[in-house]
Amino acid sequence: MQSLDKDIDAKKKRVKKIIDVFRKLYPSPKCHLNFNSPFELLIGCILSAQCTDERVNQVTRALFKKYRTARDYAKASPQELENDIRTTGFFRNKARSIINCTKILDEKYSGEVPFVMEKLTELDGVGRKTANVVLGNAFGKPAIIVDTHIRRLARRLDLSNKKDPDRIEFDLRDLVPRDQWTYFSLALGDHGRTICKARKPNCAECKISHLCPSAWTFG
Repeated sequence: MQSLDKDIDAKKKRVKKIIDVFRKLYPSPKCHLNFNSPFELLIGCILSAQCTDERVNQVTRALFKKYRTARDYAKASPQELENDIRTTGFFRNKARSIINCTKILDEKYSGEVPFVMEKLTELDGVGRKTANVVLGNAFGKPAIIVDTHIRRLARRLDLSNKKDPDRIEFDLRDLVPRDQWTYFSLALGDHGRTICKARKPNCAECKISHLCPSAWTFG
């Protein structure tokens, strides 16, 4: 992979050009998890670990009708909750995380989801990625969301050479204008789903290939 940039300022300018293109391609990107509240999104995010958003949405359609509050989950039978979320995979760990998480929400925050990174990441099953999804999509706060697509594209676009998602997040925070953090994350994720796929990136149809060092390799 060759680099298009000699310094950090050049890389920031390239990011702005990428955003300009994305604004035309993805004018209103959305979170792919279905939710009606910050709490529902938080539960959906915990379930989405090692699982597709489509599968999670199938499960939460019934789950959100059965369990409506943090206390409902906190008092749930572990075995019953495991059965309810079984098809998302790793259901025992996820059920335990959800029950522990919702107990804290019920006891410490009156069942409400806090909108501060440090408080969110204290909850069981919640890392920075999940916290950023909730902050950006449910609370409208600037948030860099590093899922599998953003992780892949950040490296291909030479915006980060890190492997750890948290370190990638901080690299992107330095390059993307703060008021564009959430938009850029969602748009980049959509680009990864539709064009720059893991196994076979479609460089011929990519509208930002002229801004991507990896296009010279894949194209």
